[in-house]
Amino acid sequence: MPALAIILIIVGLVLLFLGVFVEAVKFLLWIGIIILIVGVIAALMRFIRRNA
Repeated sequence: MPALAIILIIVGLVLLFLGVFVEAVKFLLWIGIIILIVGVIAALMRFIRRNA
């Protein structure tokens, strides 16, 4: 599970930066934000479960 969250965060950041720097693919900006949010939520859920 930790590897999945890290991969989601990395992919989200890459797509986010690609969406910012390339005007032709603006939809990547939104996909990057969504994947980044999913990765952060997964990391938070893992952190909460470990501390509970």
